[in-house]
Amino acid sequence: MKTNHLLTALAAFCLLAQPARADWGSCLAGLRHSAAAAGVSGETISGALGSLQPNDAVSFMGKQPEFSTPVWDYLAALVDEERVEEGRALLHQHAGSLHAAESRFGVDPAVIVAVWGVESDFGKNFGKRPVVQSLATLVCEAPRRNEYFKNELIAALKILDHGDIAPQEFNGSWAGAFGHTQFMPSTFLTTAVDLDGDGRKNIASSPADALGSTANFLHKAGWVHGLGWGFEVRLPEGYSGPSGRTNRQPTSVFSAHGVRRLNGGGLGEGRAALLLPAGRGGPAFLVTRNFDAVYGYNAAESYALAICILSDRLRGKPGIQTPWPTDDPGLSREERRELQTLLNRRGYNVGEPDGVIGTQTREAIADFEGRIGMKRDGRAGLKVLNALRGG
Repeated sequence: MKTNHLLTALAAFCLLAQPARADWGSCLAGLRHSAAAAGVSGETISGALGSLQPNDAVSFMGKQPEFSTPVWDYLAALVDEERVEEGRALLHQHAGSLHAAESRFGVDPAVIVAVWGVESDFGKNFGKRPVVQSLATLVCEAPRRNEYFKNELIAALKILDHGDIAPQEFNGSWAGAFGHTQFMPSTFLTTAVDLDGDGRKNIASSPADALGSTANFLHKAGWVHGLGWGFEVRLPEGYSGPSGRTNRQPTSVFSAHGVRRLNGGGLGEGRAALLLPAGRGGPAFLVTRNFDAVYGYNAAESYALAICILSDRLRGKPGIQTPWPTDDPGLSREERRELQTLLNRRGYNVGEPDGVIGTQTREAIADFEGRIGMKRDGRAGLKVLNALRGG
């Protein structure tokens, strides 16, 4: 998740201009000094940074799937029947907390649960890397954004100092996001709430706190109670009107250009923007400011669309109706596990089938593709799955 004085600018420039691999010991000493200056207790600093060593966080920079994966692949895995079924069950299981969050912050429970599902698969995938270790590594060894990660590290140390999250449960992604709904530490400090009333804001072990904190984030991001996020539309042949998430117009403008709901109905009143995640040849959506609130959680249109479509599915609405402009659709997690199982049967070693397309799976796919004359791209799509099935 995710978001001047001349001397400040110069200091930031100098920090960014330093070699990527600064001396670890010197960098850590500087971080201890900065944390103390920020009011973090010596006990917390010593416990968190005392014998710290770097991890592999830097190797993941620039590889976020929402920016590197075709949108039809991205949504196929995130909005599949497994996630829809589990999300609907959790809407009922946590109805009390969700009602409290909606009453307090005005955010639709289905959207809150959809964020939970996309961010951590409903608490099953927080990430296993210690947050402080990852952030310290990124401060000292990353080629860019060092000042950003330094601020996040100081925020993480403050969280430990406050006692909201215990050190042993303070684990998360390579970038330092943690908990059921994957807050960055600075977001936690400004947005987390104690919804369960136990005196701690613990989004790592309390689903109620995580759901309430997510509702507060969306509320602060501009969520409007009672306003939908948007809906899928049909464009006329040769549409040449306005488009783009930030190009919000009165819906009457889109109506005048021939845009209609899928059922042929009108667009209603208000302002919206036309989202074309795969260009004019794919699905089209009119999106409201509530879509932008979700976008603020992680600034990627495919990410926000996944949450919004999942929230619709949790309410019993259909998913995306217009086909994506591809002859090789993406795979659900069940299909990805099947693909991995079939690869293992052919003698590849991709590990236990888990639906996660990692390096081993991609390499195995590419090798198989080459053997049967397909383009070697290592992508887990329907064509390669069908080829494996046919063998």
